[in-house]
Amino acid sequence: MLMLREFDDLRLSPHTGWTRNHWAALADHLLLSARRYTSASHARVSFPGPPGGYGTDVDALEGFARTFLAAGFRVAGEGGRDPLGLMEWYARGLAAGTDPRSPERWVRLDEHDQAKVEAASIALVLHLTKPWLWDRLDPIVREQVVDYLAPAVGSDYPPINWIWFQIVVEQFLASVGGPFERADIEKGLSFTDGFARENGWYADGAERAYDHYAGWALQFYPLMWSEMAAGDPAADARRPLYLERLERYLGDAVHLIGADGSPLVQGRSLIYRFAAATQFWAGARAGTATPAPGLLRRAASGIARHFTERGAPDEDGVLTSGWHGAWPPLAQSYSGPGSPYWAAKGFFGLSLPADHPVWTAVEEPLPVESGDYHRVVRAPGWLVSGTRADGVVRVINHGTDHSHPGTHLTDSPLYARLGYSTATSPVLAGEHAADPLDQSVVLLDQGGRPSHRTGFETLLLDRLPSRTAIGASRWQAHWVTPEGERPDHGYGRAGTVRLGPWIDLISAVRGPWEVRLVRLAATAAERGPLRVGGWPLPAPEPVQTDTAAVSNGTMHSRVVAGPGLDLRGVVAAGNSSPLAPWTLVPWCATTTPALPDRWYDVAVFLGGQEPDRAPVLSWDGPALARVAWPDGTYDLLDTASALSGPGTPPL
Repeated sequence: MLMLREFDDLRLSPHTGWTRNHWAALADHLLLSARRYTSASHARVSFPGPPGGYGTDVDALEGFARTFLAAGFRVAGEGGRDPLGLMEWYARGLAAGTDPRSPERWVRLDEHDQAKVEAASIALVLHLTKPWLWDRLDPIVREQVVDYLAPAVGSDYPPINWIWFQIVVEQFLASVGGPFERADIEKGLSFTDGFARENGWYADGAERAYDHYAGWALQFYPLMWSEMAAGDPAADARRPLYLERLERYLGDAVHLIGADGSPLVQGRSLIYRFAAATQFWAGARAGTATPAPGLLRRAASGIARHFTERGAPDEDGVLTSGWHGAWPPLAQSYSGPGSPYWAAKGFFGLSLPADHPVWTAVEEPLPVESGDYHRVVRAPGWLVSGTRADGVVRVINHGTDHSHPGTHLTDSPLYARLGYSTATSPVLAGEHAADPLDQSVVLLDQGGRPSHRTGFETLLLDRLPSRTAIGASRWQAHWVTPEGERPDHGYGRAGTVRLGPWIDLISAVRGPWEVRLVRLAATAAERGPLRVGGWPLPAPEPVQTDTAAVSNGTMHSRVVAGPGLDLRGVVAAGNSSPLAPWTLVPWCATTTPALPDRWYDVAVFLGGQEPDRAPVLSWDGPALARVAWPDGTYDLLDTASALSGPGTPPL
């Protein structure tokens, strides 16, 4: 069992107690524990667990390359001091893994695409540790490494964050006199420019794909590449833009961490856990003006402490497929037992020496520890509410579905739910993962199947004069019968589609409350009951209640139905999320098919204190809603104006 409390320093780190010593001890623990699962030559690190979707050869390569990241950061930040002999240990693995005659050789880049991912980690560490590893390798081994990486040149890479893997590998090859194509790098850089969105954000490709890759990949690699290529006019010219984007992005990112250190439980690859800290270390290494170093470390250390105090790594020092402890359904179909070790990117801060400001500055509080806030994050279409009393950050989602406007896919619970938070997880397993219940607005067909919203159009993202956040979106309700089996990458699925009526949704968000206004198009022909689902509350056991309100002792989730929504209750879903044995979802619904051109209103709550009052909504005419919030604030919601966004279809 790893004991870290002995290093606590509440003077330097008043919020987490964590210092560089904690990070170093955690990295060393993971690296030494991994040695129990290595092959004789150190080339393959095969962690326990069922094989991943790509087979044991890929699993073993992932185990090497991803732990190699932690080893490289550890030694680079110490200026080559290496009491654990990490460079010598991994040098043996490099020699065997890249030797085509070795029985423990690695799967090559031209044999399996996943090797392209792992090659980027290997190249990155070889760059960071060049004086202590690359320069000391036998010339034959250096030739083998170059030959192993060379298939990246001229190869095809998926048009997502993978483009950076090719750029990093070829930049390293260029730096050591290996083969590379300047055209590959230039084409890749031009392509990744297309990922850029508002306020410094990146999308992972052409779709509305916003998740933790925005930070641990799409912000990380541009600045690392510009560092690798320093002195090249193209790199030096691009670096200020990359730095500006990172700084603006981090201004949002620090608002997405809960007071307990939890990142949002949203998006794929969540088994990488404290890789979510990478973005904050990237800001420190690049020297962003804001956020301040003490805040960057507070965010990063909070994330690591969150997981280490909740079961990651496990008692054997292994990072399992899960969030806190092991929970296999959280992994994508391609994930293997070595995959969780991309968490090693979270150790990027160790590449910075002990006297760097990010390690010497006093921790500063996270935004959610300083006060309540309402923030509009335009690129992913999120209304963000942080509340100091319970330390919870909530996101109401009007812009992310890992798709395009107008598509008709199933809703991915990782992307297309209406809300995500640092205290809850969407239902990710069981019947309600594929059929939306939590954080949803759906129509039920004759068989009771809920509709989907993927392909919606974002109509509004703004704040009112009271600072209440407001958003609106519209979609055509659709039912999908998926066609055949396919690998699960966490996205929505295509299939046979049956279209229903258009649905308008307006959200007003203040503190722990969201007021939802829902309307079916006036021309709606096919109609069914309307159902609204609230926050999915993790709980140790199911509950029985005839109300739409539940508690797990520390958090409360509630749905307060307006006129016409006469059915209500709570669904208890077992083994459906990584946070607890049960997930409790309050909901309300109409008893008959929803009426067209009528506004239904629901107040949705998630908070640490049971509310004594709910928002009260009244109407000043057919299009002007008045909301009286529990804190005494009043807001007027002009529904006609809210729905006049781009691409609005006729009602």
